[in-house]
Amino acid sequence: MIDWDDIRYFLAVARGGSVRAAAEGLGVYHSTVLRRIAQLEERLGAQMFEKLPSGYRLTAAGEEVLELAIQMEASSHQLETRVFGRDQSVRGLLRVTLPPPLAAHLLMPDLADFVRLHPDIEMEILPSGELANLTNREADVAIRVVYDRKTLPLNLHGLKGPELFGGFYMSRDRPAESRAGKPNHRLIAVSGHRVPDWTREGEVHTTGAPFKTTDFAAQIAAVRQGIGITALPCFVGDADPLLERVPGTDLHLYGPVWLLTQGETRKTKRVQLFTEFVSSRLAAYAPLLAGLSILHD
Repeated sequence: MIDWDDIRYFLAVARGGSVRAAAEGLGVYHSTVLRRIAQLEERLGAQMFEKLPSGYRLTAAGEEVLELAIQMEASSHQLETRVFGRDQSVRGLLRVTLPPPLAAHLLMPDLADFVRLHPDIEMEILPSGELANLTNREADVAIRVVYDRKTLPLNLHGLKGPELFGGFYMSRDRPAESRAGKPNHRLIAVSGHRVPDWTREGEVHTTGAPFKTTDFAAQIAAVRQGIGITALPCFVGDADPLLERVPGTDLHLYGPVWLLTQGETRKTKRVQLFTEFVSSRLAAYAPLLAGLSILHD
């Protein structure tokens, strides 16, 4: 009989292209992967991979096994989610993934309220901007800002929340020379993001080399220090007493905030409780997310 664990190791090598990549992805030793692959090959009586200088390549037999292995994996995940979906307990693990700014600057007090209401739920927060694979149970609920719902996988169930807007912010304690005339500012950019067109012309424009970072906390710290101007979600920039919006700039739409679940998982009691709870809190934050709260300051 074929061991499902052996199939998992086979899939990891086939997808990663090397034993090292498979070992890192599975969190095991290199030798463990080799032993599992050898075990599978012995049981099937065929070689699964051809070792090349560039990595591991599937043999003809390996290609046939790959197709069946993917089907086994899908069946395994389907079985797991169906059993999980029937679990109506408010006790157990609940994995939630959401962008770090939403976790740290908006929803953490609400998450604290939720765990106080349901002390038997073990909550695991996975701060990430990437869409976790809900089908494979990497997370039970994903909170994501999605501009176009059509870009999401069809198997995800979405609960649409309020729209999120962003603006451009500078330090309130900026140098006096930048207050007069048409100020110039260095742009604090998130690495990999496109520089907006308006930064090169208009009433307010940027000058000099950009200041780049991949860390959100460092981005905020840089603009607080007066290094330059940067784009931030309104719920972050408007709530920071050390920052103010750059005059002459407009807000821009990031997209609606979505609560996403998958298949049978969304039928569990703890997932239902969580999505209903967070949905109501997000609705209350609608003016803040839209950048309207500053009008009432």
